[in-house]
Amino acid sequence: MASPVTITADECRLAPKVLLHDHLDGGLRPSTVLDLARRQGYDALPADTADDLAEWFATAADSGSLERYLETFAHTVAVMQSAGALERVARECVEDLHADGVVYAEVRFAPELHLEAGLSLDEVVVAVLRGFASGEEAAAASGRPIIVRCLVTAMRHAARSREIAELAVRFRGRGVVGFDIAGAEAGNPPSRHLDAFEYLRGECSHFTIHAGEAFGLPSIHEAVAFCGTDRLGHGVRVIDDIVLPAGAAPTDPSFGGAKLGRVADYVRDKRIPLELCPSSNVQTGAVASLADHPFNILAKLRFRVTVNTDNRLMSNTTMSREFMVLHQQFGYGWADFERFTVNAMKSAFLPFDERLRLIDEVIKPGFAVLMG
Repeated sequence: MASPVTITADECRLAPKVLLHDHLDGGLRPSTVLDLARRQGYDALPADTADDLAEWFATAADSGSLERYLETFAHTVAVMQSAGALERVARECVEDLHADGVVYAEVRFAPELHLEAGLSLDEVVVAVLRGFASGEEAAAASGRPIIVRCLVTAMRHAARSREIAELAVRFRGRGVVGFDIAGAEAGNPPSRHLDAFEYLRGECSHFTIHAGEAFGLPSIHEAVAFCGTDRLGHGVRVIDDIVLPAGAAPTDPSFGGAKLGRVADYVRDKRIPLELCPSSNVQTGAVASLADHPFNILAKLRFRVTVNTDNRLMSNTTMSREFMVLHQQFGYGWADFERFTVNAMKSAFLPFDERLRLIDEVIKPGFAVLMG
């Protein structure tokens, strides 16, 4: 598909964007990591300037392995162990998303990773929500509001998922809008955490599951069939359940002859959102390259695709950069990005009337200006 216009990076920053998959501990400013490390006496950082540290994170994360990618978080989590540090990181997260034109975001983090200095789970969440609120207030004062909500994450290799699910419900209505499980997929299937998901369903609470990033179709099948997830974190390997017409390429204009297996068919029929993260999916080895990314195939087949950053520090990315990557790779124009953004807003864990207001009053008017 050829775009009728050439989109620039500056124009991408003006587009109203919705972000559903972004990790708080994967989006710190390198300068903040350095400053917090100095204040806390953490001396294990691999670089001592912001530029060198940014380069180290991007290079270390670019391994083609999810497990090695996750190792980089040891440094960011290490400097996020006090209430003050958590509040600062959360506030700066909102500031950075706001500067990038994001109008709504759900930012996730694992409270269980931030207890080393004696904070309780509740104190960790309170600090993060305080930071989000501070950033939102500053954005509103600028005349261009942003809404940021929190997803609390349980680590899939640990045994605290029910406890974290209860934490999510306890803070529902106070800034937390859902639950997630994350971490290495291999050997840690979603079904290990059925107790948490059954509890959440009983509480009518939203949740998403990291699935189909590194482990493939079985992880997606468990997430949707056994756990009942509302969304799929990544979900990129749903492509493994799709047989394309002979000779089809990712840039083909349509895939009318594609054959969907039962899992892919179910995901599409149920409109289960895919939280796709193009740059990160390459870094972790979920796909071989951007040219091989199934985003365009899934979009053409009318899956509910959304665009996300995953970890802005590790992937050296922003939502604007992800838009540019997709524009350059697949030729998407503003009408496409409006559709992906509306997809994301429809899929948010925000009340329906608030989602509708943002679509009608912010997103569609914003893209109308860009489309002239």
